[in-house]
Amino acid sequence: TIQQHPLTAKQGLRRPKSTSRASSRRVLVLSRHCMSLRKSTKEQLPGVTTGIMGEKEAKAYPEKEGSKKAGYIIGALIIVMMVVLYPGNSDMFTSGPKGPPEDLSAVTWNMAAINNNPFEYWITNDDPKYGQLMEDVSEFINNPGDKDVPVSAVFTPAMFEELCTAMTAAGFKDVDQVKTRWETEYKDRKIISEFIKDGTLGKKRLASMPDRYTNTIITADTPARTVTRPTVINCYDDDLGSVEKWWQAWKTFVFETEVVVKDRKGEVGSKKIKDMFSPIKNSKYPAITVEEEAISIPLQTMCGAIFDAILVHMMTVLAPDSWQGLRTGMCDKLNRKKNHRTVEILETTYKDADIQFLQEVAATFIDAAGARPLVTTHFDLHYPLAIDKDRNQNSLILLKKGMFTDVEEVTAKVIQKDAEAATAAGKEAAPLSNGDLFVVFATRVKDNAKFILASFHGDTNGLATIPVVTAVKNFAMAEASDRYMLFGMDANTYETPSKDQQGVTPFASWYTSEKMNSCYGPTPNPKNYTTFHARTYLQPQLNKAIKYSEKDVKGDKNPKDFIVFWDKDYIVRSTTKDNTGAGVYTEGMVFPTLAFPSDHGITWTSLALKPAVDLGKPTSLRH
Repeated sequence: TIQQHPLTAKQGLRRPKSTSRASSRRVLVLSRHCMSLRKSTKEQLPGVTTGIMGEKEAKAYPEKEGSKKAGYIIGALIIVMMVVLYPGNSDMFTSGPKGPPEDLSAVTWNMAAINNNPFEYWITNDDPKYGQLMEDVSEFINNPGDKDVPVSAVFTPAMFEELCTAMTAAGFKDVDQVKTRWETEYKDRKIISEFIKDGTLGKKRLASMPDRYTNTIITADTPARTVTRPTVINCYDDDLGSVEKWWQAWKTFVFETEVVVKDRKGEVGSKKIKDMFSPIKNSKYPAITVEEEAISIPLQTMCGAIFDAILVHMMTVLAPDSWQGLRTGMCDKLNRKKNHRTVEILETTYKDADIQFLQEVAATFIDAAGARPLVTTHFDLHYPLAIDKDRNQNSLILLKKGMFTDVEEVTAKVIQKDAEAATAAGKEAAPLSNGDLFVVFATRVKDNAKFILASFHGDTNGLATIPVVTAVKNFAMAEASDRYMLFGMDANTYETPSKDQQGVTPFASWYTSEKMNSCYGPTPNPKNYTTFHARTYLQPQLNKAIKYSEKDVKGDKNPKDFIVFWDKDYIVRSTTKDNTGAGVYTEGMVFPTLAFPSDHGITWTSLALKPAVDLGKPTSLRH
């Protein structure tokens, strides 16, 4: 199923303009609106929701047939009176094909931090070599057969001895104990069933921890450089055509390469890669024994080397002539040119939106966007004072040029007020890191309407979403009661949540109970997904890996992205999703794709001011 943008292909994605209609068209539109008004105070006036799968608005206002007929008669009489009395007021309720005139349009998009591993998630790739390679990798790992050779057949004893010599020269302690464990625990393990797929080894983080620190390093010198470990699972540039070539490059990288980095205290200094490894604590990872913790630096160095060697070996067995070319192409689209493509989408497909809420934005995006029409021509870009340039998970807000003035960040005030309320109540404040939440005041130039705008991305399980929305809501009620509120977010809500996840239905019940609504209405369809991704076997956390054939059942396919507002202010004219960058959402397609470099779809909504209930006052409740 392909969900098209509500406008025709001829119109493109321009916001609909208010247009005059023939009197018969006006009568039809007015009839619909009179019926909606007659249904009076039942919350939201139903709007067209193109792109929303299964929002059952027809059942939102059950009524008897006799009531319907009476309503049509009354509505017709009122329409005749209004057309006679106000013949020139053709746009009183209409704006193009969607009824009430648009007041505002907004986009929300979790752009997703740049992924250094192009193979981590299943992607939609038209190159048949990609699908064949990834299927072969799944088969290799799930049914290795005679390919499940001992570790020592891949990471050879000679390599291990060279590693021990290098670790000793580097000043690593307890190398002799690692030698003992190599002989008794590691060299005879099968590379797949007893190493790659060993769940206990995974819980000890002996392979994933060194990958976390050394996979891809953005240096702190000027200009910043990107330094990559020689491995399959990043965008390493040089030749890894054999295990032997990999080993020489890996030794040099770990023990000789020096980079300028910022430590946890924020101090900048030069450091060799070997000195970036940290002990793995039993207190945090109980699977690792106290004895292993004591030697965890040389032990994880060895396990990291074995892990990388196995990946190179597997790729050279399965696709020796094509895997590196495939990876280079994917890195160009998903990594090196990600900022270019995301800017391109925002400045073309969504250039006519009034507001763009962005989440998980890399700091480098700001510079990339600043030189492009997105910022030079279409939008003013606003970002948090406390932007986090290391985590690359910042929330931004882009406002159409010339549309807003008096833009003032109030994020710190929101956080402070929430902390004070939490202390008074003896509770924890909303969990936030720098850059997660961005809140501003703004005033619209044309009518002096005042707004409070917020952009936020939640934690993986969505448990911070309600506390953070509560913090913004409470601040808006106390300090901005005269302002319209619009809040674009990655809520990280789930169709079928586990005990430690935020469900989408409870989230919707909560926001409606707090007199808010969303772009997907008061009862969003739990199957109206805005994410669909699944991890492959080419990443360190194999417990999260999924076969391609299992993606529909086990993949992360959930409704996570919302624009929330006060229910008294707006009705939804239309809402669409997009996972192509062209205003189209293709259901059942995993993403990112090479054309759409994010694992979250874009949500676009058009809002109209909510009309007064009184038929004699078909105006905004605000004015």
